Amino acid sequence: MDWQSTIFSVIDMRSFSNLWFWIALAVMWSTTSHWVLGVPFDMVARARRHGGSAEQDLEDMVRINVNRLLQIIDDAGVTVVTVVTFALTSLAILGFVFWMEFAQAVLLLAAPMTVVGMVSIGSARRIRSRGTTGAALRGELLRHRRIVQVIGMVSVFVTAMWGMYMNLTVGPFGS
Repeated sequence: MDWQSTIFSVIDMRSFSNLWFWIALAVMWSTTSHWVLGVPFDMVARARRHGGSAEQDLEDMVRINVNRLLQIIDDAGVTVVTVVTFALTSLAILGFVFWMEFAQAVLLLAAPMTVVGMVSIGSARRIRSRGTTGAALRGELLRHRRIVQVIGMVSVFVTAMWGMYMNLTVGPFGS
């Protein structure tokens, strides 16, 4: 028995039956819902509780991240959309036409994050155009976080259902 057979017999290399895929999914969504427009959500709670310099820090962080995000989109938006569209289409074709499980798994991670990116751009544009500060800013960040959490819940549910389907229909090592 060679070393590859030994490794593959100990570690299941398929995506949906691999514990590391599910850990990555959980970490991705917990991190995404904690960092709202690049600002840790505990800053929002601290600004609500303490006000003053904590509120100013929150407003500064949001302003910096909103300006940074919108600058990237304004400068390279067409390129970003082109690359993301190409990548998602390639993953969809590899995953669901050629039945590559790894491509399906990456698509189920990347597609919802693309939606989160679009929601983030919309929130950033709204915050900047309205000059949102104070309680209104905290409300906008809370609204954004809730939308991200709903996207995450739907994504985890769909991924879990698809993963269970794949694990029940495809045997170990693709047989």
